[in-house]
Amino acid sequence: MYYIGVDLGGTNIAVGIVDEDCKIVKKGSVPTKPERGADAIVADMASLAKKLLAEVGVDIKDVASVGVATPGTADTDRGVVVYANNIPFSDYPLASKLSSLLGGIPAYIENDANAAAKAEAFAGVAKGAPYSVMITLGTGLGGGIVINGKVYSGFNYAGAELGHIVIEKDGRQCSCGRRGCWEAYSSATGLVNITKDRVAEAMAAGRKSSIYEKIDGDVSNCGARTAFSAMKEGDALGAEIVDEYISYLACGIVNVINIFQPNVLSIGGGICGEGEYLTKPLIKKVFDETYSREGTPRTEIKIASLGNDAGIIGAAVLGR
Repeated sequence: MYYIGVDLGGTNIAVGIVDEDCKIVKKGSVPTKPERGADAIVADMASLAKKLLAEVGVDIKDVASVGVATPGTADTDRGVVVYANNIPFSDYPLASKLSSLLGGIPAYIENDANAAAKAEAFAGVAKGAPYSVMITLGTGLGGGIVINGKVYSGFNYAGAELGHIVIEKDGRQCSCGRRGCWEAYSSATGLVNITKDRVAEAMAAGRKSSIYEKIDGDVSNCGARTAFSAMKEGDALGAEIVDEYISYLACGIVNVINIFQPNVLSIGGGICGEGEYLTKPLIKKVFDETYSREGTPRTEIKIASLGNDAGIIGAAVLGR
């Protein structure tokens, strides 16, 4: 049997045909164009899925189910997207709409961060782990919790918003309205903001740094890789910024481990491209502080392995 996985984003709709081993045998994408409305978006999902099935010679009768990884709050029991910020879904019956366009095959939906966590649990670095957590470091900080193969999302489908635990009381303003959220410090956006602040302070104090040349003397040119790049060249300011960022990231991870004690905690997002420059100091900081540091098995901290395919794979396995 095969499965269809749909990864819905504000910019693109990605669809994949996935086999029983969680391997993508064919995938494609089309622009989302959210301004067209919900029904047009779902019609494109179905059309692209049918096109891909035809290209690989798979009949719809050989498809066990279709799943959608969607932004926003997904009522997984009813198959309804309660709300999505950048997609025109409001109490929208996404599962039933898509199922009707695909010959009535079973359809499932899940929040995109939760779907990615399920993908890693089924086919990625957390495969075989009864308890796993995934965090994604991007514009925001997404989270997903998987317990015995099932996504945990609370009674109202809004759980696992890990990015919005507070790690600095009355700290940086977060997009959610609170101050001091983990997301405000440990997302890629958070890293950029820390870099801008520390570079501006250093420039005002007359400190020397190779960062100034990298950004042409303009702090607005700081990016998520700026401090890491400078650190690798031996720059002291770059090293200080990276250490501050990793300390905040470790703080949140320690909180998550202390609450859930997962077998595996995986980390995804572009920042993970820094490899051991990120993970080596991070793991040390985490295990210096976790409650379970003495004499008990430790959570494995790993870089997520599925990358941009996590949404498709996670959506495809929702019916399993």
